[in-house]
Amino acid sequence: MSIIPYSRQTISVEDIHSVKNVLESPFLTQGPKVPAFESALAEYFGTSYAVCCASGTAALHLAYAALGVNTDSIAIVPAITFAATSNAFRYLGCKVIFCDIVPETGLICTRHLQHILSTLPSRKEGQKGFIAPVSFAGRTAPLVECSQLACRYGFKVIEDASHAVGAWDINRESQVKIRSGSCTHSDISCISFHPVKHICCGEGGVVLTNCRKTAEAAQKLRSHGIERPYDENHETPWYYEQVDLGWNYRMTDLQAALGVSQLSRIKSSLESRKNIAKRYKELLSDQVFLGSFSLPDFQAGHAWHLFVIRFKQKGSRNRAYKFLKSKGIHSQIHYIPIYKHPYYQKLVGDLCLSGAETYFEGCLSIPMFPDLSTEDQDRVVFELKNFIELGK
Repeated sequence: MSIIPYSRQTISVEDIHSVKNVLESPFLTQGPKVPAFESALAEYFGTSYAVCCASGTAALHLAYAALGVNTDSIAIVPAITFAATSNAFRYLGCKVIFCDIVPETGLICTRHLQHILSTLPSRKEGQKGFIAPVSFAGRTAPLVECSQLACRYGFKVIEDASHAVGAWDINRESQVKIRSGSCTHSDISCISFHPVKHICCGEGGVVLTNCRKTAEAAQKLRSHGIERPYDENHETPWYYEQVDLGWNYRMTDLQAALGVSQLSRIKSSLESRKNIAKRYKELLSDQVFLGSFSLPDFQAGHAWHLFVIRFKQKGSRNRAYKFLKSKGIHSQIHYIPIYKHPYYQKLVGDLCLSGAETYFEGCLSIPMFPDLSTEDQDRVVFELKNFIELGK
């Protein structure tokens, strides 16, 4: 029995040739491929700057640090996301407040966000506030509403867009298309290039922004906080100095070469995901299934990083996970509410957000990746039907 993973990278012959060319070149780490990838990413997302780095978590850490997050800062993070979104704030000593989500979408609840903002104690002079909406599972976060609230209360917005390469939403006021990652309604956007994401670099990430000062800060901090003040015409062009305490978060040319190749076919990758999601909808839109679980919203701009079904009966999700695994089908839970992790329980106590709890109790990500065959997709659906009919 072959194993069907919940997700996996798609590597083409062109990807292999791209990496092989770097292996045969003089540069493995800091060569021409990283700036080439940055230029291609800035063009794709429509931003002025792209700063590549070692991972999606590194991108978040750099973004927060570049905007001046410190121990006096306050950050609001949706409860349903990978812990890195909040962890990177904690790396800088920032206080994290968890916001509820809309259980039908997994996206940050702007009503609860407004409540948090309106009930915060008055901030002392110079204290900075941040909102980190997460574009989740392939669907764009409510960036317009988050931006409006941030502006009203003097906060900055950092979009975690790791799930949403190629995703978009419509501004309900202007009817203008909003692209995830474009920074049209955020100060910074961050993307991950982990193997299960839309673009695979093995590991890697990028900070996207339209602000030159912010980009320069991220560039400096990703390389130990070092600056090289002189050009090649100076008598000491080799001179460098550390002006800040940064990190070794550089991306290698090997990673960038893979990223450039992957980005070149992002359109076909997104189309494959869309077709798989459409087929899931057709196969699962039977009352046999819909009596047991609900399907994700099929809005036009969805980039289908995940296909999340939500079981209606308490305990069914856990039983379905085990049943599918016994049949060689791997699924995943995205995500445990962050405040349930022991580290955060020590910080926030016994927090319980109703939307996050409702979502978490039933969510199950079933296999979704561009190379998922129709035969394997049929097998997933067949076993889901068996699970329901057997009353597991």
